[in-house]
Amino acid sequence: MRVPLPPGLLHRPIAHRALHDRAAGRIENSPAAIRAAIDHGYAIEIDLQLSQDGVPMVFHDEDLERLTGETGPVAARPAAALRAIRLAGGGDGIPTLEEVLALVGGRVPLLIELKDQSLVMGPTDGRLEAATAAALQGYGGEVALMSFNPACIHHLARLAPEIPRGITTAAYDPESWHPMPPEMCAHFRAIPDYDPTLSSFVSHEAADLSSPRVAELKAQGAAILCWTIRSAAEEALARRVAQNVTFEGYLPPLAA
Repeated sequence: MRVPLPPGLLHRPIAHRALHDRAAGRIENSPAAIRAAIDHGYAIEIDLQLSQDGVPMVFHDEDLERLTGETGPVAARPAAALRAIRLAGGGDGIPTLEEVLALVGGRVPLLIELKDQSLVMGPTDGRLEAATAAALQGYGGEVALMSFNPACIHHLARLAPEIPRGITTAAYDPESWHPMPPEMCAHFRAIPDYDPTLSSFVSHEAADLSSPRVAELKAQGAAILCWTIRSAAEEALARRVAQNVTFEGYLPPLAA
């Protein structure tokens, strides 16, 4: 069955990787950034990668280099070791999904993106999806799940059918998505897995919101979110199509 997005994810602007600000010591996806988003009343988007021992970690990249002083893949280290790594420019370690759920405690909505564990937008083994579904059992707050990789959403439709799910989507310009082959870009651009996964929303690349496929999905009842908005002017333009925005770098007003 299709499960609609909870109201909060349609009406509260969504802080991209939480309300991060490196100059203030709030690193993306960190507890400090999450607390700041809660304080402002924003919904929160976070990303998940899987640790070596099967724990969902709230971290965007598959490798550690950009955001920490360490190197190598997240998937090569156990959760305890990852939690001990300090995020560069801030005082936090890398949190687990369970820690973030406890921190948020249902006070604001959560939009959770599962990162592509295949690294090639191919079939996944379902470990991250199963661990995420297990962590969310009994969670009472507003939450939805999404991924660029439709294979992940197929797993979630089976593992957590009661949780709203959607597909993160893009223009899939072959130059920007190189080395993905042009035929794969064309395949994903058509968003063919929306109906087979019984998704209820897409979160689409903001610059491509004029896509005929987005208009078609919206006409069929899909909720349209978008990524990533960085100014009030961009937000005003995006809201001509999208019902809500994922933002960073400015403070959008909350809905009245």
